[in-house]
Amino acid sequence: MARADTRQTILEVAKDLFAERGFGSVPLREIARAAGVHVGSVTYHFGDKLGLLEAIYTAHTQPMNARRLELIGEAMRISDDDQRLMAVLRAYVLPAFTSSHADSGGGARFTRMRAVLSAEGNPEARQIIANAFDTTTRAFIDAIAGCLPGADRNAIVWRSQFLLGSLYYTLINPERITRLSDGSTDGGDHERAIDELVATSFASFKALAEPGRKSRVQTLHPA
Repeated sequence: MARADTRQTILEVAKDLFAERGFGSVPLREIARAAGVHVGSVTYHFGDKLGLLEAIYTAHTQPMNARRLELIGEAMRISDDDQRLMAVLRAYVLPAFTSSHADSGGGARFTRMRAVLSAEGNPEARQIIANAFDTTTRAFIDAIAGCLPGADRNAIVWRSQFLLGSLYYTLINPERITRLSDGSTDGGDHERAIDELVATSFASFKALAEPGRKSRVQTLHPA
């Protein structure tokens, strides 16, 4: 097996195992055995298990993040606030779907792994996740804030997190949509999924700019 093939095989096997059982419970020896290589091959290519995880994130997130930033840049040239907000939201959501059948960006396995590792809470793995996404996410939050003058930035951060959760679940469990609709809509329809995520998120973010919202929130959560 060529070195490039060996490296890719290790990446794919590790991604499957991490998605199934998390980062902490999968030893390097098991990854090597499942990939059909010696442990030395894993350490040669990646150094250690953290290096392997970082390589998985790099392969998936660099192209997706680059596309997101490109689309956000295009969206910010739109003069109308509402149209710009819609375009910014689409810029965030679209790359996760358009790359879902390729190595770059996502797919169900990588997205499931992200969800499992986030829940696992390993501090070193969490830092890799932060390094992979925080810069792009901050650019996204800044762009949203630019569409909603005067909106509470902390609320924008919260709702950005809710959008991420929706994106996770839509990617890893599309069959639930098909089942709950009794087959009248297809959860695997990416165009429909993107449209629905963008529309729902638009309503959520747009509400932050409504007159009187602050007083309503204070009424709901008295000091």
